[in-house]
Amino acid sequence: MSRRLLGRSARFALAGMFATLSFAGVAQAADYPSRPIKLVVPFAAGGSTDIVARLVAEYAGRDLKQTIVVENKAGAGGSMGMEQVARSTPDGYTIGMATMSTHGSNPAVYRKMNYDPVKDFVPVANVVAVPSIFAINPNLPAKNMAEFVALAKRAPADRYSFASPGVGSLGHVNIENFMMLSGIKLLHVPYRGAGPALNDVMGGQVDAITDNLSSTLPQVLGGKLRPLAVLGAERSPLLPDVPTYIELGYPDMGTGGWFGLVAPAGTPSAVVDRLNQAVRAAMKDPEFRKKAEDVGGTLMPTTPQEFQVQIEQALARYAKVAKAANIQAD
Repeated sequence: MSRRLLGRSARFALAGMFATLSFAGVAQAADYPSRPIKLVVPFAAGGSTDIVARLVAEYAGRDLKQTIVVENKAGAGGSMGMEQVARSTPDGYTIGMATMSTHGSNPAVYRKMNYDPVKDFVPVANVVAVPSIFAINPNLPAKNMAEFVALAKRAPADRYSFASPGVGSLGHVNIENFMMLSGIKLLHVPYRGAGPALNDVMGGQVDAITDNLSSTLPQVLGGKLRPLAVLGAERSPLLPDVPTYIELGYPDMGTGGWFGLVAPAGTPSAVVDRLNQAVRAAMKDPEFRKKAEDVGGTLMPTTPQEFQVQIEQALARYAKVAKAANIQAD
């Protein structure tokens, strides 16, 4: 047999193989989902990420006519759960809840990451934007952000402090960004989790903190914290008198955190589209919207492509902050 005929035969064989694989992918997508889906939450049960994930599981599961089982896998600032998703079979039966930490600040500050936030995942849909707030102990002589900035600038460096859930956490990086933009210098006091950090700000041992609105709202409404700014695209209806960073003249703070769905890289596009469709259907349910708003959330219906852009913007923003502030975590 001539080399030309042999080459032609090889090309036909390859074409046939790819056609078979393509048909298998289409058939798999048409049958999807035929069994329960696992939704990995990279943080502990009961937090904001978990709450949103369980809403998605309940309401998107209805549209998919299949059970979505939430599995909490906390550790390493969300990295353990995301690594599990990245290493899973890309068939749509294991998906993950990505956050501004897992796909924004963590890749910027951690020296070693066991997943690549872009290469190892395919975006499915952003779901909910949850703003955070900058709050201070109410005994401080500052009624608004302008007064707090002036207070910090008049004081010696590190006279005032801020608490965070840990070095390299989203709360840490966000305040480092604000310090660079405002020209103030606060002493960083890292904790092992948001709970102890919040307690010490309320107790007066530390002066300021930034955390999810859903986590801090009870303390704010109870007068134990004084909110000075909202990190979000717009004011929260739960705190209508608190301005956004954008209104205060700090647009480079961004527009706050979000919770969205990702799947392992290589997941068939038809499966991704079906998941996106189910999430969008869930968002149209008035009960879903109401429950999301109850935790301070704003719905963010996006296409997979739009969510990809949002992830890339978050990665770029926090890489810039981490480099400028020399933030590194093990």
